[in-house]
Amino acid sequence: MTERAQAPLLRVGILALDGVMLSSVAGPSDALKVAGKLASIRDPIAPVRFESVVLSARGQDQVATSAGVSIAGLDGPREDLDVLLVPGVMHECPSGLTGQLAAYTAEYEYLHNLHNRGTVIAATCSGTFLLAASGLLDGHRATTSWWLASNFRNRFPKVTLEADQMMVKDGKLVTTGAATAIYSYILELVAQHGGEDLAQQTGRMLVIDRERQSQAPYVSLAMLERPRHSLSERAERFLQRELHQEMTVAKLAEHCGISERSLLRHYRSHHGITPLEHIQHLRVERAKALLETTHLSFEEIVERCGYSDVSSFRKLFKRASATTPSDYRERFRLRAH
Repeated sequence: MTERAQAPLLRVGILALDGVMLSSVAGPSDALKVAGKLASIRDPIAPVRFESVVLSARGQDQVATSAGVSIAGLDGPREDLDVLLVPGVMHECPSGLTGQLAAYTAEYEYLHNLHNRGTVIAATCSGTFLLAASGLLDGHRATTSWWLASNFRNRFPKVTLEADQMMVKDGKLVTTGAATAIYSYILELVAQHGGEDLAQQTGRMLVIDRERQSQAPYVSLAMLERPRHSLSERAERFLQRELHQEMTVAKLAEHCGISERSLLRHYRSHHGITPLEHIQHLRVERAKALLETTHLSFEEIVERCGYSDVSSFRKLFKRASATTPSDYRERFRLRAH
């Protein structure tokens, strides 16, 4: 009887950095172990295999995670990887994160080495900053955690940022949004290596929502870093106070004491959008808050957001949030315990 050939092995490396989020290391590693265990149950003789290794680009034996727990016994830089994951590190603010990038020279060299060998490099959350700072993302499409988007655009203008996307794949470079978004990519790897059925079973075991394609429903403008500018602050206070009223760009410009053209230039320079787009963002954000925290009808919410056309606002909400108002309320409303 002919002996069955051993199934190929998928090798995934996880780059360890001081201050790394523990979940960004343990989560993908555990997910791959679950996939491997399920694969061995499905085919005990020659199961598809997954190997994850936590490594240091600079040969450190251990790193301290953001949770205060150290990860020891790290591998040195490996070149036999199919995929390298670049996890996020904890930071107090986006500007503080960019200040850390100069220290990663060994990591940049390692990333370039793997990229030249054809290894897929997948960065998640703030790890996308490290990948972008290496220069590998220049001229490519990418995403990052939604609340880091403004800082990312300013820091890396050569990268085409698609901040609403949960995951962006551009050749051998993959980027995902916040830390848990990497699970979608892990399941994609499982599907590629072991089949869609195995990926679905792994996703069910870990209760991972593979349908999340957009970060838009999770965006909160309150957490986005905004440029500090007296004109911006004056406009923001006026908009927040008068958002329930009919609002036009002309009215906002008049309040700020400048022409509409000057206001347009200011918003494009400091916010990267037009004043009208900013007003629409604020209205959608207010609608989200009211859907989450009140029992108001959508018609009442539309009125409190300064809109008179319910149908138009519903379309605006869906376009901005990638979901309908009713679905958003069902998913994010506060529930009594």
